[in-house]
Amino acid sequence: MNDTPNRILVVDDEPSITEFVSYALKKEGFYTDVVDNGEEALALATKNPYDLFVLDIMLPGMDGYELCRRLRSKTTVPVLFLSARDTELDKVVGLEIGGDDYLAKPFGVRELIARVRALLRRGSGGDFPGANHAITASGITLDEDAHTASGEHGEIDLTPREFELLASLMKNAGKVVSREDLLRDAWGWEYLTETKTVDTHIKRLRDKIESAGYDPGLVETVRGYGYRFKQ
Repeated sequence: MNDTPNRILVVDDEPSITEFVSYALKKEGFYTDVVDNGEEALALATKNPYDLFVLDIMLPGMDGYELCRRLRSKTTVPVLFLSARDTELDKVVGLEIGGDDYLAKPFGVRELIARVRALLRRGSGGDFPGANHAITASGITLDEDAHTASGEHGEIDLTPREFELLASLMKNAGKVVSREDLLRDAWGWEYLTETKTVDTHIKRLRDKIESAGYDPGLVETVRGYGYRFKQ
């Protein structure tokens, strides 16, 4: 089995999007390169063996459609389009010129990663390292595919937002996760700037953990920094 991380090229001219997408992909263990135009993307694609291209449609100069056409003349590597244009025609055009999937903005971390994993599986003809997306820490197992959190006392009833917060904390068990990173993980690329929102949801998450029979102290407050899930 090849344990080398998949390499992904992200092409978008919006800094807020590239920051969010590259952050999300790197947290999942992918090598990620970012450029803001089609010419640079083509140059990198010639030099590097990418496993996936993530392309915005509205690019300066050469748009995402033309970039996809040129990539398709050289490679069969999967292409995921990102766009604020969410019409059926846009999707059809993108798929007909060689795109493999289409993700409309705004989108969340979970949907982005799910689309990326699906395209990488399709591109490799099977699964790939890290495909078992279950995390266990302090007697709780979080299954990202089934979207469940459970242990010896049974399942913890979580809202989607609470699940995302717990997932972020458990992936970094034993480490401090800042409120800013929790916002980005749980609220997506249009995340809020009010970090007190995190505190409110963390309290609810602790209440849910306790009501299910587990220790709410598993989610620790690290004053001045953020939160940590006990290992």
